[in-house]
Amino acid sequence: MSRVPVLAILGSTGCGKSRLGIELARRFCGEIISADSMQVYKGLDIITAKVTKEEQAMAPHHMLDIVDPLTPNFTVVQFRDMVIPIINNLLDKKKFPIIVGGTNYYIESILWHILMRENEESDQPQIDVEGASRLKKMKIELDRFGTESNDQLFKELTEVDPEMANRIHPNNRRKIIRSLEVFKQHGVKHSELLKAQRAAGGCGLGGPLRYQNSIFLWLRCDHKVLEERLNSRVDAMVETGLVQELLDFHRRYNEQRIKSNTSADYTTGIFQSIGFKEFHAYLVLPEEERREKKGKELLEKGITDLKQVTRRYSKKQEKWVMNRIIRRSDRQVPPVYVLDCTDISKWNNCVYEPAVTIIETILRGEKPEQKPINESVENQKFNDSSNEEKHFCDICERVFIGDYQWDIHMTSTKHMRALKRKKRLEQQKEVEENR
Repeated sequence: MSRVPVLAILGSTGCGKSRLGIELARRFCGEIISADSMQVYKGLDIITAKVTKEEQAMAPHHMLDIVDPLTPNFTVVQFRDMVIPIINNLLDKKKFPIIVGGTNYYIESILWHILMRENEESDQPQIDVEGASRLKKMKIELDRFGTESNDQLFKELTEVDPEMANRIHPNNRRKIIRSLEVFKQHGVKHSELLKAQRAAGGCGLGGPLRYQNSIFLWLRCDHKVLEERLNSRVDAMVETGLVQELLDFHRRYNEQRIKSNTSADYTTGIFQSIGFKEFHAYLVLPEEERREKKGKELLEKGITDLKQVTRRYSKKQEKWVMNRIIRRSDRQVPPVYVLDCTDISKWNNCVYEPAVTIIETILRGEKPEQKPINESVENQKFNDSSNEEKHFCDICERVFIGDYQWDIHMTSTKHMRALKRKKRLEQQKEVEENR
């Protein structure tokens, strides 16, 4: 097996993932695979925080500017199916694949087999001679999920896959529909597919590692320092033309939208990017109003909202890494090496040089001196969420999924008050019956 590892650089937005990726690609003759769900779209370089043309010229980059921004959603399956051959080709040539990007589920799709969604040939159900009619019928079935109530959907799931229904909260519409979709598309119970994943070395989150010789470098930064850095980053975006970029694209989009007689949709494709929704009120103003007081106020509000949502997104990225990688002792996870990027003036000492040492050691077939954080992390999450079962509190008449939530509830003040109230009512009833 080749000693050349597959490297993924993790970290919140603004931590310097792109900088480190380019530096390591230049040092080790590597090539960068961008794992960013918005940077696959052509143009809109500022709002998607795309590396500059000069930076792209410093090392080969893949998966940038490959989709027209006005096309329908580019899916994670399409992304994965394009990236896997690129990585395999690099490994065959003994070149170093470096995955860089903030869309963590894109990274996840590359490094792990997702058995419940794929087979060796295709992600689509196998189609027989009646395939066309089956597909049409399936589409009708899936469309129906959007119109039925939670109670109706949960009742249906209880009938087709009672084991899965026992692990999902009756009000968790997204998970209920997902399990029903799996059953409709594959003809197999969701619970059975999850069992197959675990039997193959995976867990409820997916199958085993695709590349056993994988490593993670996780850039971490003090939260207060990162928030200040992100605020400054937004200000820099505005100074370099963010607003004009949005206006130009919004104008182009509206011309095509009006011609096709469709309503504006900020939930698909490039429009999901942080920035569009925050500036929507400003973008739809007539040009003369954007120059007036109202326009200036909406512009300032858009900038403030963009800073807030960017900070919130960075916390979400950090939480994702902790919950799906660091604390998953039930999952095959590569070693995760933490690098402190809090002080940019110490980048070489704290980030670049430790990263080089780790990679050089692995290339020699040795184990780095720095211990991976996931070998020593405390409070590991040992449970597999796909195995958690439902608990019902008769006192509070509430449903809880998993022992952790159940234990918290049973010792909560609210539950204790309800328990005391029930005992008091029972005692009163008993006294009245004995009169």
